Amino acid sequence: MAVLIFSVGLIGLAGLLIISTRSNQSAFVRTQVTFLANSMADRMRANPYGLWKDAYSADYPFTTGTMPKCDATTPCDPDDIALRDKLLWTAQLQAFLPGLGPSSIACTKAGDLTYDPTAQIGLRPPFGGTCTMTITWAERGIGGGTDDNVDDGNLQSFTWVFEP
Repeated sequence: MAVLIFSVGLIGLAGLLIISTRSNQSAFVRTQVTFLANSMADRMRANPYGLWKDAYSADYPFTTGTMPKCDATTPCDPDDIALRDKLLWTAQLQAFLPGLGPSSIACTKAGDLTYDPTAQIGLRPPFGGTCTMTITWAERGIGGGTDDNVDDGNLQSFTWVFEP
């Protein structure tokens, strides 16, 4: 009788270990999403002229264009920096998130503000608007399907509205 009770307890403990492993994996992926979102927001803040030109609004994974070649002899302009940021961020999303789904960044300027880079680049003016970042991914084991299933019903979503 004691062996039976002990066996049932071990089966319950094994179930708890499986659930805790899945929960840890889910927490890890959500932490990665948060780091990736903050990384792109910081990139956007570092390129105010590209942000004002709406160079970051796009659907991701972003696959248009090739990586700009910038060095000391041929520096990048703000559009090249934005393209580089979008391509690098796409590579990071695909590398760190299982089953990357459709994601996007959409920025909206506030009012009728204009930006003159020749007069204001040293001032680093605020964007004056908001950006909405949405990242979707498939968590492993959700929905009863195969791993990294990106069917619409199985996607997890992170949406962040922020002022860059």
